[in-house]
Amino acid sequence: MDTIDEQEWISKRVFIVDPKQTPIRIDKFLIDRTTQISRSKIQAAIKGERILVNDKAIAVNYKVRPNDEIVMQLDKPIDPDYTIQAEDLPVKIEYEDDDLLIVNKVAGMVVHPGVGNPSGTLVNALAGYFKNKALPIKAGNMGDRPGLVHRIDKNTSGLLVIAKTENAMTHLSKQFADHSLDRKYYALVWGDVEADAGTIENFIGRNPKNRTEQIVVEDETQGKWAVTHYKVISRFYYVTLVECQLETGRTHQIRVHMKSLGHPLFSDGKYGGDKILKGTVFTRYKQFVQNCFKILPRQALHAKTLGFVHPSTGERMLFESDLPADIQEVLDKWHHYLSHRKDVLEKE
Repeated sequence: MDTIDEQEWISKRVFIVDPKQTPIRIDKFLIDRTTQISRSKIQAAIKGERILVNDKAIAVNYKVRPNDEIVMQLDKPIDPDYTIQAEDLPVKIEYEDDDLLIVNKVAGMVVHPGVGNPSGTLVNALAGYFKNKALPIKAGNMGDRPGLVHRIDKNTSGLLVIAKTENAMTHLSKQFADHSLDRKYYALVWGDVEADAGTIENFIGRNPKNRTEQIVVEDETQGKWAVTHYKVISRFYYVTLVECQLETGRTHQIRVHMKSLGHPLFSDGKYGGDKILKGTVFTRYKQFVQNCFKILPRQALHAKTLGFVHPSTGERMLFESDLPADIQEVLDKWHHYLSHRKDVLEKE
C-alpha cells in the first residue's frame, strides 16, 4: 500500500500485513508505511485506541503478525488550520457511478497537497469537481479529502480509482492491501531487456543518503517486500517497452525494480534514466536522444490498466487507457529511427 502523508486528512486507513512479514513492533511497522508521522504520535494513537489490530486494542509494544488487519483512525487533520481548497482544474474522468470514479491523471500533476505543492493537485481538482454535487456522504474523505484510495507519482500518468463513499473507500483500500487488484503499467526502459518476461522480488526502502529516493535493501528491517511482474511489449534495440504488473504497491516500485535489473526508465532523472545509457557515439544519435528527452521530460511510465471488484455490485471491473501523447511520440520516433539504421537491423 502507498505511504500516507501527515498533511492529508486521514479518516481511516487499513493495512493488511504481508504473509511473509516477520514479527516487528507495530510503531516501527507503521512508521515505515507513513511519512512525517512521528513514533510518539503513533504510540499516542495506539494508547487512545485509534489504532486497532484485528478489531482489538493493542499495547504499544505489540508485534505485528502475518495477515494482521491494522486499522488506523485519525479523526481530524493533524494541522487544524489545514483544509483542502476546491479548485476549478481540468480532470479527465473515465468512469463514474454512485460509489467511485476513475481518473486518468496527466503527467505533471501532483496527486495530493504537501510541502511545496499546497494547490494545483488532483485532490484540489476533485474537491472542485465535487463541490456542487450531491454526495452520498457529506464529510470525511469527500468533505476535506476526496476519496484517494491510492496514488501515482507526479510525473507518472494514468489511471486512479477514487472512492465516493466510506464503504467504497474501505473495500477498495482492502483490495489494495490484499494485492488483489490488477495494475499494469507501460514503461520505456533503457537497454535491450534480455528475458521476454520475468518477476522481480526483493525489499525496497528509503535510501539513507537521499530520503526522497528508494533503493533495493537487504531485508524487512530496512524496507518492504515488493513484487513486480514484467513482460516485453516492443524492442527498439537501445530501449525496450515493457508491461509491468504490480503485485505490491511500494513507492517508486517500478522505477527501482527496473533500475535494479540494469534498465532504468527512459528520461527518469531521479534514477539515472535522463542520460544516454545505451547506443552509439555518433552526434546524430546523441541529438536524437536529446530530442526525445525534450518531448518526454519525465519518466516514461504510464498506469495503463486498472482492475478491481466493485465495492457494491461485486462485479469485476477493468479499465484501460491509451498511452499519452508524449510517450507515444517518443515510441514513434524510436521506431522511425531504427527503421533507418541498417547496421542495427542487420543485427536483429
